[in-house]
Amino acid sequence: MTAGRPHGRPASAPEPAHTADQATKDAMSNATTVSPAHSASTASTLITNIASLVTNDPSLGDGSPLGLVRDAAVVIEGDRVVWTGDQSKAPATDNRVDAEGRAVLPGFVDSHSHLVFAGDRTQEFNARMSGRPYSAGGIRTTVAATRAASDAELEANVTRYLAEALRQGTTTFETKSGYGLTVEDEARALRIAAAHTDEVTYLGAHIVPPDHTEDPAGYVALVTGEMLDACAPHARWIDVFCEKGAFDGDQARAILTAGKAKGLHPRIHANQLSYGPGVQLAVELDAASADHCTHLTDADVDALAAGRTVATLLPGAEFSTRAQWPDARRLLDAGVTVALSTDCNPGSSFTSSVPFCVALAVRDMGMTPDEAVWSATAGGAAALRRDDVGRLTPGAYADLTLLDAPSHVHLAYRPGVPLVSGVWRRGVRVV
Repeated sequence: MTAGRPHGRPASAPEPAHTADQATKDAMSNATTVSPAHSASTASTLITNIASLVTNDPSLGDGSPLGLVRDAAVVIEGDRVVWTGDQSKAPATDNRVDAEGRAVLPGFVDSHSHLVFAGDRTQEFNARMSGRPYSAGGIRTTVAATRAASDAELEANVTRYLAEALRQGTTTFETKSGYGLTVEDEARALRIAAAHTDEVTYLGAHIVPPDHTEDPAGYVALVTGEMLDACAPHARWIDVFCEKGAFDGDQARAILTAGKAKGLHPRIHANQLSYGPGVQLAVELDAASADHCTHLTDADVDALAAGRTVATLLPGAEFSTRAQWPDARRLLDAGVTVALSTDCNPGSSFTSSVPFCVALAVRDMGMTPDEAVWSATAGGAAALRRDDVGRLTPGAYADLTLLDAPSHVHLAYRPGVPLVSGVWRRGVRVV
């Protein structure tokens, strides 16, 4: 396993602005202030009496990829971590917070979500649970509802689900367009998303919309032309659903290559519903992540192990569709870097809970609790090519999750229990 493999931001990747998302701002206004350090000042705060601290630095603590430190403390100054280690060696600070024997880990990094949407697909879910299989065509229902929604309605949905995720420990997230599929609707989705996160992905190539069913080549031309021109200023990433019923390998290559020419870096929905070219294409184009990775050949696994592309697994989708689980054990044993994310969307994975996905990964995908937590924090950061989140070491953002439990293992040990009792984002306590 190469969970400790370093992942820095490549020189070609744009540097994010790191603006605070609106959900965090709203949560901050309602948060309980436990010390003067929970402000935008540069005062230092010591969080002490931590039973177990996940740093994700293997040079610390027990030497594992989690860098687990017992009887630990963390010092925050401004929006950054400035010290971690044994609480008996902690430096003096302006303020002090007692963790009361709880566990602390980095805020979750959810590197795959679809939050700009409208409408409800309860009936589809109910039918599927009664035996009807999921197919890519279900996306069209959400496309119709999203096109009909106002900007205010879409904004309200994004804010709602981000606040929901924040309460469950998610401090960094990526989100996509993909439910507009017109130039105007894709651009407005990205504008709305960009008000909340720097990790914004242009997914005009989600499916071929009904108005282009007879002319898929024309839609690819739109996605790589006028739509891309309108969307690129609002996004960091470009994505494509490379799958039967969506876009084939040649179409996906053309779309991602056009995005790269506009300064967007690739990520790919790959090999979710069937074997296909998506994973190999992801590695060929140095995509940051290949997402889903359910149906893999040995060549696919070897390619991921040899490249920088992260395999992002999305167990909420398999849970909600009763589909085959990805084999995380196979990937990890081959040395592939793995991320865990929610895939929060209204059709196939309507959960914003990373803890739930951690529990699923441990129970049904062959991961250990340590591997699942690493993948939901440092793994997610790697899938976004970030080294300033997903870890708790000096210089990283002070994004911390406090569990009402003595160990991170409780995330899988006590599934479904609301264990997150505190969240700091950029040094500010928001939950």
